[in-house]
Amino acid sequence: MASSTGPPSLGQALIADSEHRLIEEFYPRLQKCLSLLTEEEIWARPNEQTVSVGNLVLHLCGNVRQHIGFGLGALPDIRERAKEFSEKGPLPTTEVLELLERTMNMVRLVLENLDPDSLLEKRMIQGSEVSGLGTLLHVVEHFSYHVGQIGYSVKSRKNVDLGYYAGEDLDRT
Repeated sequence: MASSTGPPSLGQALIADSEHRLIEEFYPRLQKCLSLLTEEEIWARPNEQTVSVGNLVLHLCGNVRQHIGFGLGALPDIRERAKEFSEKGPLPTTEVLELLERTMNMVRLVLENLDPDSLLEKRMIQGSEVSGLGTLLHVVEHFSYHVGQIGYSVKSRKNVDLGYYAGEDLDRT
């Protein structure tokens, strides 16, 4: 994304970092979490007020398709948000993983083709006027939040260290 005449612009850097976080960090974490759960565990609801891991994955895919696909990529807005939470499953884990993969492929395609100069333009998403900048910030924050919930659910259920930072010295300065 960097121009041949110098460092990347702020818009280019934001797009690249958003793509990195969504595809290189959060997506593998979701894949790992799903791989550690049985189909029944993916769709288990701890109580009436808590949705399943499966619902959270459907919700993330819907949110990303709407905000990045529709909002930034001008793809059709096909989201049915209520269904993301009402689905009781169990949908096969392979089906959930395929939806996640298709969603991440769409993210890569849209972000690779996104004009950094368009990030300040306003667009309507979920009935609100938002900038492309705000859209990217929302999606990364929203994705991170729910990946954290899913990780906590897996750690609580399975008593495992997910090893997200295995081999890294996080105390290094």
